Amino acid sequence: MQALPGFRDFLPDACAARNYIFARWREVARRYCFMEWDGPLLEPTDLYKKKSGAEIIDQLFNFTDKGEREVAMRPELTPTFARVIAAHEREFKKPLKWFSIGQFFRYEKQQRGRLREHFQLNCDIVGEAALAADIELLALCIDLLRAFGFTEKDFVVRISDREFWTDFLREKDVPPDRWDDVLQVIDKFGRESREKTIEKLGELADPVLKVLSEGGKSEKLDRLVDGLRGRGLGEFVTIDVRIVRGLAYYTGIVFEVFDRAGSLRAVAGGGRYDNLIQQLSDGAVSMPALGFAMGDVVLGELVNETPHARDRMQQAIATERKIDIYIVIAKEERRADALAQIQQLRDLSYRVDYPLTPMKVARQFQAAEDAGASLALLYGDEWPKLKIKNLATREERLIAHEELLAHLQAQSSVSS
Repeated sequence: MQALPGFRDFLPDACAARNYIFARWREVARRYCFMEWDGPLLEPTDLYKKKSGAEIIDQLFNFTDKGEREVAMRPELTPTFARVIAAHEREFKKPLKWFSIGQFFRYEKQQRGRLREHFQLNCDIVGEAALAADIELLALCIDLLRAFGFTEKDFVVRISDREFWTDFLREKDVPPDRWDDVLQVIDKFGRESREKTIEKLGELADPVLKVLSEGGKSEKLDRLVDGLRGRGLGEFVTIDVRIVRGLAYYTGIVFEVFDRAGSLRAVAGGGRYDNLIQQLSDGAVSMPALGFAMGDVVLGELVNETPHARDRMQQAIATERKIDIYIVIAKEERRADALAQIQQLRDLSYRVDYPLTPMKVARQFQAAEDAGASLALLYGDEWPKLKIKNLATREERLIAHEELLAHLQAQSSVSS
């Protein structure tokens, strides 16, 4: 029996890497004063159809439950977020700054950087229309990647503005009902042949291709970059009007994060979606909103392909796995005494391990070394005294067992 295609088993090393990613995400999001929340893994299928259209069905793990409801495992968080905000926004002061780390599912062809399940960080700001919110969100996205050791040489945030293109289409007298089709073509620019792009754009081909080749002028985007430059983050971003994001619900600033080498899919992406909450609440609630998502699959690949980021992760995991104390039971008649003290130590949050069954003393000390223990406590002929061995300095000393806790606390105070 193997895991289903596109799904993963997280053995200890993989789970440690996943937890490392989660810890960095939480640390930085909380530094920006975002509050953590989450929603259900299962939602009504109609919630996703309402946001993305009936074609989304092909990408869902969906089924009829025992209550005869059409449900789906969540492929993304934004619809759930909009539903929750519409129902509870009066309970919170604005703007809301929320983040979530959850698992998501998409029934699609698996390929590099894209599986059928993944974990994803979502960060959203609701209730603020000012450009300051866009700057804050982008700064958060950049700092999240910096927390893994990435620099401006490793990744770039490509920023655009859907309003730049809607203004362009309005000037060209393109009917609004064609805007989404044109934006979809622009979104695929570079992934489809130039001939196919020209064919789809028709009479718009020349002016659109001219903008894409020369770049567009946008006072709003210039102010956005200036705001990030003022924070010392200007080297991480570039204006790129080819970025429009394929989802129709985006209304303003949009962005995607790519590795500088260009070998991976987008590491993160998002933007402003001022109308989505109103759309999903049938007009009951209308608030400006913006957010982005960052998945663990592509991010994990980028970490592993970047030596300094990979080394930082491995060092952090190795440090996290180290234990404080290993109990060496040299005499089995002392096991009961050792276990009583082990419980006391664990109650005080020390990370303590010991042999579950009788084992030669030399093997126990080797186990202590392998676990990265700082100290070994030997329960043997010296009882009621204990032998304490500092495994780094090899220094040994005897103390009365009842003095152990006070001794450890004194040593901790000295080292700190």
